[in-house]
Amino acid sequence: MLFLLLLCPLAAPAAELPGIPQFIDEMVARHQFKRDELEKVFARAQYRPAIIEAISRPFTVKPWLEYRAAFVNQKRIKLGLKFWEKYPLTLRRAEKKYGVPQEIVVALIGVETIYGENMGNYRVLDALTTLAFDYPRRAEFFRGELEQYLLLSRDQEFDLLDTRGSYAGAMGIPQFMPSSYRKYAVDFNGNGKTDLRHEARDAIGSVANYLQGYGWIKDAPVAVRAQVNGAIGPGETATPRTLAAWAAAGIVPEGKLPPETSARLIEFTVGEGKEYWLAFNNFDVITRYNNSDFYAMTVLQLAEEIKKTRR
Repeated sequence: MLFLLLLCPLAAPAAELPGIPQFIDEMVARHQFKRDELEKVFARAQYRPAIIEAISRPFTVKPWLEYRAAFVNQKRIKLGLKFWEKYPLTLRRAEKKYGVPQEIVVALIGVETIYGENMGNYRVLDALTTLAFDYPRRAEFFRGELEQYLLLSRDQEFDLLDTRGSYAGAMGIPQFMPSSYRKYAVDFNGNGKTDLRHEARDAIGSVANYLQGYGWIKDAPVAVRAQVNGAIGPGETATPRTLAAWAAAGIVPEGKLPPETSARLIEFTVGEGKEYWLAFNNFDVITRYNNSDFYAMTVLQLAEEIKKTRR
């Protein structure tokens, strides 16, 4: 049988959501799924209003210092060191193969799931079904991820009704969405299967592969503090410029970097003032994991803290 089904009582069946019958038709025609098996799957899927509430209140609306403290803290630094000590050869091999620094991979996994400690409690099928058919703003995206999840389940022989993840449907130690799982997950421990839910070595290689796939530049900076001499005009932080152009505008990075390097200016509220950074290509690559400057900066700063403590 294609899917292992978990029999459980449902409080809020999702099968009545408009669009599911048409979606099943598409999966049968496009990917040769068996109709009766998909109908059984969606008959057991649950609609979760709490998922709509959660995705409508992203954590990044919190002030920067409050957001940062939730991720750059002693718990994640300590567990990040232990993770690095447990998988040093794997991290070194990933850095050599994909060009992504070990501390960035360690920090990203720490931010995502605290090294596998919190991989999410929502059934992935429930999350993706709820968002695909009752979240109009991004329904097309989540419909595509639901399609990818069905394909991934078939490839990996997941139990569709027992696989858990985030409220957005991300899963495993690195919290990959199904499309990213299918595209970027790698068998990095060489055991013949790709398992991001249980195999930390696969997660390490897959995170590095993901970042490289989105354009990570080896040995290039991520972001540096900037000294701002003068006022920042409206819209000045929106468009990338070369460091030479920023310097001409009175905005100078800490350290020596090639003047032709392109960067964008970002600012964070710190107490009563502002903190300015120049963010480069690799910073923007991290935002492909989560489209938030707060997120990318916490990954960078956690990485720096773990690396500094390790030394």
